[in-house]
Amino acid sequence: MVAILARAGATAAASGSLQRPTDRRRRNAAVVVAAATGTGPAVPQEGALERPAWSGETPLSRLVGALIAFKPLYSLMKLASREVIIRTAEKSNIPWRDMTKKVLESDVYEVFERIRDPNLVYPDYYLSPFHAYDEGNLSWLAAAEAEPATMSIAKRAIPEARSIEEANQIVRGNWLNAIEEHHLKYSGNCQINDILDIGCSVGVSTRYLAEKFPSAQAVGLDLSPYFLAVAAQKEEKLSRQNPIRWVHANGEATGLPSDSFDLVSLAYVCHECPARAITGLVKEAFRVLRPGGTIALTDNSPKSKVLQELSPVLFTLMKSTEPFLDEYYMLDLEETMRQVGFVNVCSILTDARHRTVTATVPY
Repeated sequence: MVAILARAGATAAASGSLQRPTDRRRRNAAVVVAAATGTGPAVPQEGALERPAWSGETPLSRLVGALIAFKPLYSLMKLASREVIIRTAEKSNIPWRDMTKKVLESDVYEVFERIRDPNLVYPDYYLSPFHAYDEGNLSWLAAAEAEPATMSIAKRAIPEARSIEEANQIVRGNWLNAIEEHHLKYSGNCQINDILDIGCSVGVSTRYLAEKFPSAQAVGLDLSPYFLAVAAQKEEKLSRQNPIRWVHANGEATGLPSDSFDLVSLAYVCHECPARAITGLVKEAFRVLRPGGTIALTDNSPKSKVLQELSPVLFTLMKSTEPFLDEYYMLDLEETMRQVGFVNVCSILTDARHRTVTATVPY
């Protein structure tokens, strides 16, 4: 299987069928903050293609899809993917199993009952298995493992970092700086007083936003009451000037008032959604943002050189646990945002794997 995929990948790369027009400006990102490593600034690199050859409607992508569709092989891929994720994390000194056990043996179940909206109807796509969990994000194991998985994302993005803390400082720091710089440039004197973090998971991104903008009131919103329970339980143990509020709701129809936020963030959310849901999330963000408000989406970059050059084994395992990855890579996210009504749409690589796309609600 690996040999077949490797040959197919080489053919796709050589054909250049996905190559970008030569006159398109390359949009390599702001310089990664690498002073802490002592290595000097490093600029994330774009690949030669519009998107990875293993995504979309390419022959290689169809071959991978056919392999995943074979149920016995899919089951093996799912197990292998999970083992790779955990083993990689523990090699980076992320105490995956200890962190998971701590959550599962806590009083998080009591928080769950307080935070869950029993009347919430889940969209069909959210009930699909993904991330190697049969129940997707609607399970305690997924919620308990979410934070170590998030830590692992940062280490994979900055492999040269000497610690998880350093990797997080770079990945999250570049993301937050991109948000702040965009807001200062395009939102005039509009201060960030109210923040909505859609798809907040267990609250990692929400806490970073609350710390970056300490005078603001932050709201973390997610479809998973399991994730929200973990987020809320951790927040209860922290002392914060403005405690984060957690909301169990659909990001496409939040039920929150129009024109009520200055910043809406979606961190590592869109690649888990079909194209129709991404469009719905962008529309809802536009509705709840005030004029001059900023939307910020950070996620995998189709133009990432690292992602375009993933080995056949790694991209096959990744696609086996991400059912909507092709739709995400095929969608023109920037154009979708413009069609919804956003202006000043900017997209930059904020690390070797991820882009941050920011835009403004016009006055």
